[in-house]
Amino acid sequence: MGPPEPRQLFEEIYLAHYPAVSGYIARRTDSPDDTADVISETFTTAWRRLADIPSGEEAKLWLYGVARRILANHYRAESRRSALAVRLRADLTRWAHSVAERETDAAREAFAQLSDDDRELLSLVGWEGLNTAEIAKVLGCSGGAARLRLHRARKRLAAELAAADLDLNRYGSRAVALAKESS
Repeated sequence: MGPPEPRQLFEEIYLAHYPAVSGYIARRTDSPDDTADVISETFTTAWRRLADIPSGEEAKLWLYGVARRILANHYRAESRRSALAVRLRADLTRWAHSVAERETDAAREAFAQLSDDDRELLSLVGWEGLNTAEIAKVLGCSGGAARLRLHRARKRLAAELAAADLDLNRYGSRAVALAKESS
């Protein structure tokens, strides 16, 4: 009767020491997923290095040592991922803020390029929330004239926004269509 087959030896080690090793790992991880990953990697290493595993209770201590090193690698990797996430979040925040500032400035500039009448019409709709019938009363013109003036003011604003090389999709499909009409 010779030494046990590798598979049989691994199964014996696994069955004898899984509860202790999994408990050791579970007490040192924050999530079930991390626990499962470290257990899996520990026993994968045991399979690869089956010839290095001592016999008897020494096997459990050897597995603890493997698990300890895998946990250390796991914590280092998690620390690097967290640091990267923090750095990326900060970069993205700075980038988004600068893009938003540039776009806001460009939109403000496009609005400023319009005539006083166009700005007033667009302000009555956008800021005051008036509909065309209400705008017609404010301007003292017919509803049809108010609609036509508003349409033309929107077209001119869309053209200015397009000229400022802004992404008109951010302003809606209507802005895209109006810009195409004016070009």
